[in-house]
Amino acid sequence: MKITLCQSCALGAGGFAVVLREALTDAGLEAEIASVDCMSGCTRPSTLAFRAPGKTAYLVGDLTESDLGDLVTFARAYAASGDGTFADARPFGALRFKMIARIPG
Repeated sequence: MKITLCQSCALGAGGFAVVLREALTDAGLEAEIASVDCMSGCTRPSTLAFRAPGKTAYLVGDLTESDLGDLVTFARAYAASGDGTFADARPFGALRFKMIARIPG
């Protein structure tokens, strides 16, 4: 799984990658965490993306540090999913309302 953060957004510029990596490691999850200059989610900052080969990719926005727990929950479910799709988004808490796009794998 690869998680990409937007560096132009507050979380991407503020060192959230380190916090996210630690939380994922503590949860027993492995992810490559990268950043890009801009993800064009400027109307809904801060943004990040989840993707993995053969799986649906997700772009998430309106993120704050308080979303860390929901991001870890999503990452756990995403890693366990065969194709990256979910029948019910309620387990992802507030994150389910922050999904900007779902891109088929």
